[in-house]
Formats: sequence, structure tokens, C-alpha cells
Amino acid sequence: MAGVVWRPVELRDGGWEQPLTASGTGGRPGLWLVRAEAFRTVVARLAHSVLDGVETERAAAFREARDRDTYLAAHVGLRLLLGAYLGVPPADVPLERLPCPMCEEPHGRPVVRGDPVHFSLSHSGGLCLLALAATPVGVDIEAVPDLAVADEVGACLHPRESAELSELRAVDRPAAFARAWARKEAYLKGLGMGLGRDMSLDYLGTATGAAATVPGWTIGDVAVGDGYAAAVAVRR
Repeated sequence: MAGVVWRPVELRDGGWEQPLTASGTGGRPGLWLVRAEAFRTVVARLAHSVLDGVETERAAAFREARDRDTYLAAHVGLRLLLGAYLGVPPADVPLERLPCPMCEEPHGRPVVRGDPVHFSLSHSGGLCLLALAATPVGVDIEAVPDLAVADEVGACLHPRESAELSELRAVDRPAAFARAWARKEAYLKGLGMGLGRDMSLDYLGTATGAAATVPGWTIGDVAVGDGYAAAVAVRR
């Protein structure tokens, strides 16, 4: 699947009610895109009844209304999808976190307790990306930053990636940086490490539609619209 651009299904009001098919839990992950603004009515109707206390507290901690709305859309959407897959009410989906593989503290990969389905979610600037799979999976979505951020943070990537960015025109660097960062974070989420692993260790590349090959993993870009970069990583 190298070089393939994955296309998510947009999750809309009522789009979770049919049982999920094997395409959402087999070798190819199921991917859903949630637009917080379009999902606002669903969130207003269901958030109070499907989210747990921890999710509610985290949502309330956001200072910006847009960030709070995006978080709520992502977590309501995730519970609706998992509830449909498991055949239980969304509020009864038993979520927990595995121990971190680096420090053994309970902030590793989120999982459904007692069920083999794997999932991941990411949100940025009003968009949310969700994934379900039969093996460990990670997704990330990033708003394309300005040039100053791309240049500063791009220096923290793998040396080959930093070199690739330096060879691009200034107008092209922010999108290429966001593409590389999304691939990297999706892969690290799949590993269960997140940003606890140094971003300079793994080479995933910056070129359009062609993430580098990582043994045991399939990594690809996800089409989410202009102004954003997104990626998925799923263990084979």
C-alpha cells in the first residue's frame, strides 16, 4: 500500500448506526473524518450522556471554544463508532489506557478493555480523524503551520527529513513539514509511545504520497482537505 492516499468516510448524524463491517476492523483500518462544526448538533444532543467524567473534565479545561468543540466532536464520534462495533451503548464502552512502553505509567495507547479492536483519534483546528483496526493503529491530523514554525520544529525531525525540507522552496516547506510530522506522530501513536519517543529517530519522509517503509507497519497519508495534513499507521 506504499504511496496510497487513504480517504476517510465523513461521520455525520446517524452515520454510526449501522454495524461496522470488516473493513473497519481488518487489515485495512476504517477511517472517519468528523467536522466539529457539522457535528455540533450531535454533540449537543449526546455529549452529556455518552462521555465519562474524565472526558467531560478534559473538555471543560480547553480555554478556546473551538478547541473544546473539536475535542467533544472527536470523543463523541469515537464512542458512537465503538458502541456500534461492540453492540453496546456508547456510554458503556470500557475505555482504558495501557502502560506506557517507556515508563510503565498508565498513559500508553488507549484501548477497549477486554476487546481486540484497536483505535486511534486525533483532532486539530475543527477537524477530527478516527481509526478502528484489528491491529495497533495510530492517526494524526495537523493544521499546516506558518513557515517560521515549520523551519523551527522541522529541525527536530530525522536528519534526512530536515535536509529534504531545507531543499524545498519556502512556500512548499510548511505543507511538507506537516506531512512528515503527521506520519511520524501517527506511527508513534501506533507504537503506543506518542511524543515520548524522539522525533529524530525514525525516517518517514516528506514527499507527497510516499511515506518511507517501516518493517511491520503500513503508513500512508490521509486526504482531509486543504490546509491540513493527516496520516495513518497500522501494524501488519
